[in-house]
Amino acid sequence: MALVYNKDELEYHIHVKKGQVGRYVILPGDPGRCEKIAAYFDEPQFVAQNREYVTYTGKLDGVPVSVTSTGIGGPSASIAMEELIHCGADTFLRVGTSGGMRQDVMGNDLCIATGAIRMEGTSKEYAPIEWPAVSDFEVALALKEAALELGYRHHMGVVQCKDSFYGQHDPQLMAAVPTLTEKWDAWVRLGAICSEMESAALFTVAALRNVRCGAVMHVIANQTRRALGLEDPQAYDTDRAIRTAVEAIRILIRKDREQHG
Repeated sequence: MALVYNKDELEYHIHVKKGQVGRYVILPGDPGRCEKIAAYFDEPQFVAQNREYVTYTGKLDGVPVSVTSTGIGGPSASIAMEELIHCGADTFLRVGTSGGMRQDVMGNDLCIATGAIRMEGTSKEYAPIEWPAVSDFEVALALKEAALELGYRHHMGVVQCKDSFYGQHDPQLMAAVPTLTEKWDAWVRLGAICSEMESAALFTVAALRNVRCGAVMHVIANQTRRALGLEDPQAYDTDRAIRTAVEAIRILIRKDREQHG
């Protein structure tokens, strides 16, 4: 039974109820990014704000779509997804920032996740560690198609998902330094394209709840390149990732119409 905030049946954390969000939802981490994303919608309307959760709803090609921020990390992201599912959403596109890992991934590139390394805690409370956290094929393909149409340099592959930001950037300051550095080196050798903090939890929750989820990340910089003394341009504008997600929703709307009427 879903926990509700009050007699109006608002979801406890996001303060949204059925009928206030579309089936397609963009999930940024940063609440401050929601208004920027909503500006790409037709007729955007502010819906709710509580804690790290900000929601706007509008339309794309005549279909209701929403954006809800998740905050940082798997715990808050999983709450947002669970409560949005209660409200009728079934297709989710994470848009966020990341750090490049593979040597050819540059600042300002996009990374489209095909799967996520579950080096975090939230997904372990949803599924045994042997379960792979993978993106929905249709959503990942729509993100790829959108990036190609927009002409954005991008990569598809496995992303690393962790709970500790500073465990990645300052592992030498941690008591678990041998584990952190050995695993990081392994992920790089295996070809992980970038590191971020939400996709593994979102993909695992989506699998359990039988909904679709994909993710596109903007790359800020690449510490692998920096460690090797290679050029490491830094880029902070997430607009390319946002535009890619918006276009991917248009693609999904079109394909869903063709398949289901």
